[in-house]
Formats: sequence, structure tokens, C-alpha cells
Amino acid sequence: MFKTISIIACFIATIALGTPVVAQNNTENESTSITHKMYLDMKLGKLHIEGDNAVVDALILQRHIPITYEYIATLMRTPNAFGEGPACIVCHSSNDPNKSYRGLDLSSCEGILRGATEAPARPVIYPGQRGTNLIVHMLQDNRMPLGVPFFQNIDTPAINAIGDWINAGAKNDENFTKNVLPLFSDPEAFGGEAACIECHESFRDPPSFNEVNLTSYDAIMTGAFSKTRKKEGKPGKPIVVPFDADKSPLFLRLTKNRMPPGVDPGADINHPNIMMLSRWIEQGAWCK
Repeated sequence: MFKTISIIACFIATIALGTPVVAQNNTENESTSITHKMYLDMKLGKLHIEGDNAVVDALILQRHIPITYEYIATLMRTPNAFGEGPACIVCHSSNDPNKSYRGLDLSSCEGILRGATEAPARPVIYPGQRGTNLIVHMLQDNRMPLGVPFFQNIDTPAINAIGDWINAGAKNDENFTKNVLPLFSDPEAFGGEAACIECHESFRDPPSFNEVNLTSYDAIMTGAFSKTRKKEGKPGKPIVVPFDADKSPLFLRLTKNRMPPGVDPGADINHPNIMMLSRWIEQGAWCK
């Protein structure tokens, strides 16, 4: 198993080797090293670290440490880097669709930026942005319903009905009422053993995961995390993008398997390495 904790060994070693000397006349306006700031936070009891995730968050993400492509390259070549499974480049090492799944090359920075070349070609990251990156979605989001087999057929009448409804504009019409909405109440509609609304029936989490409500048209179009985001003056996060099923989380969760292949559906979606991959993308996905 890839040891994320080793990434921050240099920080811990610095503290262990010696205590930074603090000048008595030091002011808040003077520049201090990031190691010095960390030491002061620990001394003042502001820094509490328990577990790998907290270490990465406290020492790297909160302090805006630049994530280098060199580290990202290591992740792509390391088995179990994002959860138990093979290294990413085992399946994605070329932009030639005859040699690599989806023509996606994760073995080079240029390949990551180029994205999937097999039709329909699409980017997997948008440098500088968060929340819109396919590569992170594929590492975090389990296929629905939970536990559905990896090779479960996605070319089914029920899944196609969802995709066709979205691509036609996701309208609140007779087709939705008769052919789409009832699917969310059917425990056998999407290859699982539970109906969608067993986990998504209200805007409260719990009992409804991600505050997703699939019981009505208005609820579906309200999106995810609407209750939480409302407190911030924001609308819910859309799960349906009218006219584009391939950009709609509702459809993606029914058709896309979480990577790497075979990763446990219960594996931590906030894995430290996923967090750092996301930060690299947000910082601009620089190749150098």
C-alpha cells in the first residue's frame, strides 16, 4: 500500500531535529518560513493532526504547498495510490485507443492535459478549476446503485430512458411522469437491489445521501447539497444538465465505474492522494 504519510516526513523531521529560534522582536508583518509557522501553530495548540488525511490537510492543503507534477507522475505509476487496484498507467498509457482504454494517456503531463481521444473525445481535467474534473469524479464517485457489479450492462431500457430524457432537455412532461420518475422507485430498475429513493428521498443527510431527492421533478432539478448550500446563499449543485447526459451526475453515476477497477465502494472518497491530485489541478496543473 502506498504510504501517503511519507510525503510529509520532511516536515516532521524538521520539527524533530530542532526547534526554530524565534526572535523576540519578530512581528506579524515579517515573513516566516512555512516550517516556522507550522511549529508555532503546534506550540499554540492550533494544529491537531490525527490520521493521514488530517496530516495532508493540515500540513499541505491548508498551507497551499505547491503540488508538483513529479508527485502526480508518481501517483499514476503506483499501485493502490488512490485505493486498492493497479496503477493508473496499466490501463491508460497512450493516446492511441488501440493501445489504451479511451485513448487516455496518464503516463505524461501532456497526455493528462490532452484527455481521452477516443470518440467522444473529452478532457479529463480543467486546469485551475475544481468540481468539473472528470478524473476526480472517476476516482471518487461510486457507480449506482451501490454494489452493482463492475461489468453490469449499462445499455438497458431504464438507463437509456434517463439518458434520452436528459438529452431531450430534461422536461417535466408526460414522458418524465410515466417513463422516468417511476424508475427511481423500482428496486430492479438499474441492476441493484434497492430503489434509488431508499437513499435519496429528501433534502436531509441523513437519511438521504448528499441531500439528493429523487421523488419529484422539482426535487431532482434542485440538485445535491441544496440545504447546506442554501446557508451559503448558493443553489443546489445540479445533478442534471439539460441536453447533455454525459455531463449530468445523475446519468454518470448510473453508467461510470469508480476507478481503479474493483476498488471497494466503501473506500474513502477523500483519500489523501485524491485531495492532492485535486489541488494540483486547482493550482493550474503545471507540468514543470
